[in-house]
Amino acid sequence: MLSKKIRNILFFGVIAALLAAVGYWNISPERFLDKPVAHVDESQIDYYAINAHSVQYLPDGKLQYDLTSDKVEHIKATDITLLTKPDLNMYRGTAFPWHVQSERGEVNSGGTEVELIDSVRIARTDEQNRPMLITSSRMTVFPQQQYAQTEQAVRIDGAGGVSTGNGMKAYLKDSRIHLLSNVRGQYEAR
Repeated sequence: MLSKKIRNILFFGVIAALLAAVGYWNISPERFLDKPVAHVDESQIDYYAINAHSVQYLPDGKLQYDLTSDKVEHIKATDITLLTKPDLNMYRGTAFPWHVQSERGEVNSGGTEVELIDSVRIARTDEQNRPMLITSSRMTVFPQQQYAQTEQAVRIDGAGGVSTGNGMKAYLKDSRIHLLSNVRGQYEAR
């Protein structure tokens, strides 16, 4: 009987030692040390394209816009797309597009807003062959609404003269432009 008692003690002792070893291994002091937090680079680009070209059509099959850009970069963390030298023709289903250019651009995550940065040019020649050129240092374009705005200085060349001002609201579909402040104009007499 003594040998059976010793065998049980040894058997349970070995099991206890194994459980203690496993417990120590799972609850080692290293597990409680501060681990370095992985740093996420907010400006990390997850994809890019060189010499990008995009065309979009209206539901009726007419051309809505034609966009080219030297470089397109997508920032993963913010879902913003960066454009280098964007060149956009906004047809809006007509034969007389608005031609939009700048040095850089930023497109929001939904594609509903385009921020044009540096040397912004918006040009158009209408049905009566009258040219118009709008220039500014920065402008926000809302392609679906065919609307552009800025709070920067603006220059408009066209209609026989030059208009300047600070801030602008441009309704591209209706070819209506409102300069907001410090408006000046110089026109040729006919």
